[in-house]
Amino acid sequence: MVLLTWIAELADEPLVLEPADRRVELETNTWLLGAADEDRRSLSVGEVVAAFERTAAAMRERVGAMGFSGVATFYVWHDEQAGQLRCSTGSVAPDALPFGGTYVACGDLGPVVEGFLADSEPGFVAWSDLDDVQSLAEQTDTEPEIKPFSVWVSSVGVSR
Repeated sequence: MVLLTWIAELADEPLVLEPADRRVELETNTWLLGAADEDRRSLSVGEVVAAFERTAAAMRERVGAMGFSGVATFYVWHDEQAGQLRCSTGSVAPDALPFGGTYVACGDLGPVVEGFLADSEPGFVAWSDLDDVQSLAEQTDTEPEIKPFSVWVSSVGVSR
């Protein structure tokens, strides 16, 4: 159950909310979580979701105690390529998260966690699952459509 401990400890990690310097926020407030096979088999989606919800509530209290009065979001996503759950806190709204790719902000963490726990080979992507972007573009004469990934969001700022 190491994963649950790590999730709980996030609430005590250094936290910087600096809207003028998003780079510092990302470097300080982004966490990468993996899980041993035993944790993946023994943990339920509900247990992991509850742990993240408790952490979001603790983050909300911390942000309030810091006197930060702006918008702040705690968010979690499954990085399939790395085989990790990743989470961060930033002084941004859910529709302005700092992702280079297309994402969908959601209020249900269950599917994100379920995908992570069900990943039998974390960080492994089969060659057959990779699309040859060049050949796709040539076949369709258009840019390939990139499927957005889900990101669970929880408002932790004073301004909601």
